[in-house]
Amino acid sequence: MSRIRSLRPNATREDALEQLAGGLVGVLRSALQGPVRSVADFYIPFIFFRVTITNAGKSETQILGLDSVSGSLDPYHFERIPDSSQLISVDTRNCPQPQLDPESAKEIVVDKVRRLLFQTGFFHMRGLRIEAEPLPGELCVPYWVVFRGRGSKASLSVLDAVRCKPEGAKVRQLLKNWLTA
Repeated sequence: MSRIRSLRPNATREDALEQLAGGLVGVLRSALQGPVRSVADFYIPFIFFRVTITNAGKSETQILGLDSVSGSLDPYHFERIPDSSQLISVDTRNCPQPQLDPESAKEIVVDKVRRLLFQTGFFHMRGLRIEAEPLPGELCVPYWVVFRGRGSKASLSVLDAVRCKPEGAKVRQLLKNWLTA
């Protein structure tokens, strides 16, 4: 079992069950995918960067987190670096090992920011420069995973335990890859 530093979750196990398995949607999921079999916490490690975007002579700085497992998830935005009141220590096995080296992660985060900016309008970009400075340390983001199934069939739903929002295919795929590795 590893000891990790994690963002403090805002959603409890019961909140996750209510949101992912309760109500009419939960009844429909149970009918289609099977009953809830278990609920587990899961943590994804993130590397944090101070990203400075210079466009048309104006600079903006953001704190972004990039998952250090595959770099495939959308960047995690922060107003400021989380302080000790927003963090907890957790002993868990449910955390994949980071796979990205800092230089690869830096390239990925710059590419993701560039893509996000271009989605807002390519013609608004003038003299675009994106710089990413890695910040010390690594934090994990907590998620709740609801497993459903019948027989040998299984499916899962994931809730971001900080933002209290259901996650999509990218997080589910990362989790499936880790479970089957």
